[in-house]
Amino acid sequence: MAAMKPVLYSAAISSCSYRVRIALSLKGVEYEYRTVEWNDTDYEKINPIKYVPALQDGDILVSDSLAIILYLEDKYPQHPLLPQDLKRKALNLQIANIVCSSIQPLQCYAVIGLIKGKLGPDESLQIVHHYIDKGFRAIEKLLEGCDSKFATGDEVQLADVFLAPQIHAGVTRFDIDMSKYPHLERFYKAYMEIPAFQAARPENQPDAPSLRQ
Repeated sequence: MAAMKPVLYSAAISSCSYRVRIALSLKGVEYEYRTVEWNDTDYEKINPIKYVPALQDGDILVSDSLAIILYLEDKYPQHPLLPQDLKRKALNLQIANIVCSSIQPLQCYAVIGLIKGKLGPDESLQIVHHYIDKGFRAIEKLLEGCDSKFATGDEVQLADVFLAPQIHAGVTRFDIDMSKYPHLERFYKAYMEIPAFQAARPENQPDAPSLRQ
């Protein structure tokens, strides 16, 4: 009997879901895509905090993009995302955490504030720019002198999986000037040529807004 595919509970526009889609694609894991709507009350049974993504893999249910990707790293060793070298491993984890703890959640507060009418468009965008720019400046500083193809080497690793969706959101949704961040701008151009990254892009998902209008 064939094993059941993992199920990814996802939203096209979610950069957290985007990270997991990249990791699954890089590792060659076939999965079932299930769209989660903003007002989906049933999703709370899957993930009590109600954020995407969540991954159901057999009898294992994992939520939060970093937890999911670290689970995938253990379960599916093909295309390892964390190097054995401790210094490079620490740098990957540090960059991933800057994105998922110090940029994306704070950016989301401003977007949600706009949606709920608590912030005006200009104020919301100003807050988004503040946190994205602050995080990108820190990452550029960490990567000072970097001459590798990707953030921590010539192979795609965890840092890249987290950077690509955040840069994509910055460029396509928030008009971030990437010329201020030459390393990140260079990496992003390289990411967009990789099939796994292309397949994971928001516009290529079944629930992409342009496909549902």
